[in-house]
Order: sequence, then structure tokens, then C-alpha cells
Amino acid sequence: MQASALAHPNIALVKYWGKRNAAKNLPAVGSLSVTLDTLHTRMTVEFRADGEDSLVVNGAEAPGMMDRVARCLDQVVGLGRLPAAVTSEGNFPIGAGLASSASAFAALVIAANTAADCGHDRLALARLAGAASGSAARSLYGGLVELDACGEQIDLVQIAGANDWPLRVVVAITDDKAKPVGSGEGMIRSAKTSPFYMSWCVRQEEDLAAAREAVASRNFALLGEVAERNCLKMHSVMWSSRPPLVYWNTATIACMETVHALRADGHAVFFTIDAGPQVKVVCLPESVPMVVEVIKETPGVQTTIVTGIGDGARVVAS
Repeated sequence: MQASALAHPNIALVKYWGKRNAAKNLPAVGSLSVTLDTLHTRMTVEFRADGEDSLVVNGAEAPGMMDRVARCLDQVVGLGRLPAAVTSEGNFPIGAGLASSASAFAALVIAANTAADCGHDRLALARLAGAASGSAARSLYGGLVELDACGEQIDLVQIAGANDWPLRVVVAITDDKAKPVGSGEGMIRSAKTSPFYMSWCVRQEEDLAAAREAVASRNFALLGEVAERNCLKMHSVMWSSRPPLVYWNTATIACMETVHALRADGHAVFFTIDAGPQVKVVCLPESVPMVVEVIKETPGVQTTIVTGIGDGARVVAS
């Protein structure tokens, strides 16, 4: 009745922002993401005959997060399940715009399914993870993943494997503290108050189609163009919400300017930014040394993490 699983966060190149069905946590729009390989969350779930549910995150008890974890376990195993002792260990900041909830819930559903021998397949587990954290569904799969949000349930397809296109991501950490407004709360605010929200939803398919084409043809320039455009559109929705949702800091903007300068010098590179101040710089392998060097020198950057493309969530030794 115990199992461990490892999952990686993913970053969306074509992003989702907003809920079509808040009760079911269904995204308002589809998305396209890349799963990372260096960052990870490891979850261990043990079901016991007595006691209460418990959660330890990076060595410290985390009762404030237990309700959300418990609801996810109920969905995977059933309401009559045994109490669970859950241990989470990650190697990157939590709640800072690095998709920590994506890797956490992806690992959680895999571990719980295995520990309780539930027999759910990967798509079913992706849907259960997505019900807890919208982006977690994509971390069940490796490589580049498209999430279709049109039906009554989400669907996912891996459009390129982890080894099919040797992209690299240099993550610029500009602030490792938790963000002041969580993504779920921010999405609700934007849907209610941003004058650009409906346009964001209607125009999403154009960006998805362009990104899909870019991946199929390995067209880096096209992928970068659509990813940056989509990123800035999403943040425009955030900024135009009331009150505004501004996750950037001065280092975030400085990193964007650094990427523009690198591209002007002929490097294949583009940026994307999720709901947080961190900047993810996507490049080809040959550009990694230069990207790391200039990003580290960018004012306000605390540290950098270099990562490639990772595999989907999986069971590991306990």
C-alpha cells in the first residue's frame, strides 16, 4: 500500500488562462507545453489502516495543503480509502511560477494509483491530475504535449517525444518567493474583469495551429514567434484585470530585453513567462553557453537552471 512517483513540471508555449468549468477545473482554452527534465517532484503515498491523512513537503508538515491533496486522493482511490501519509520532495521553488503544482499532482496520482492498485490508465490519471491543477495533466506525458479543452473532458496527445527535438530551456529565477495571487484565483479575476478575456479565448486556436505546425516541421523560429506572442497576450489579459495581476518584476523585463538582444545577434532563442516572475528562455543546444552567460549577467537574476525535455510522470523506487 505504498508507492513513489516522480514527475517534472511543464511550461506552456501556448498557454491557458481561465476556466471553462470551474467546478470541474476545465481549462477555457487548449494549450501546448514542453515537459522539463531537470526539475522534479517526488511523491510517496502510503495508505495505512489507522491515523489521519498527513502531508510533509520538503521535510516540513504542510497541513494547509492537505485538503487539496486529500480531494485528489479521493478522486483517484475513492471516498472509502484508507488514511494516507504523503511525502513530497522537490528540487525547485514552490508557488513561484515554475509549475510546482503540475509536477506535484502528476506524481501524486501516479503514486496513489500504484499504491492502491486502482488500475487507471494514463489518460484517466491525467484528467484526475488536471482536476486538481489544470497544468498537471500535461506532466503525465513527456516531450511536447497538446491539451485539447473542447470536450466534456480534456484530451491530451504527445506531439513530439522527449528525444525528438533537442530543445533546451534556461530558467532565469528572478524571485523564488511564492507569488501573491495564485493562478486559480487570478484566472477567475481575469474572466470576470478583463476586457480582453473573450478575445483571448476566441483567438487561441490560431496560436495552437501555428505551434502545432512549428513542432511538426521543427521550425524553431515559428515556434518562438507564436510562443512569445501567446505569452504576451496572456499577460495583457492579466494586466487588464481589475485589480491588475502583475507577476513580473524589473528583472523579468530585463531578461526579455536580453533575449531580444541575443536574437538580434543571430542566436535561435525565445522567451516565455507563466504566472510568475521567472523567465524561461528556450534555445537550441549550441546556444546554451551564450544564453546562460548573458542571462546570469542580467540585473536581478538570482540564479539559472538549464534543462532539456523530460519524460512523463512515472513510478520510481520507494
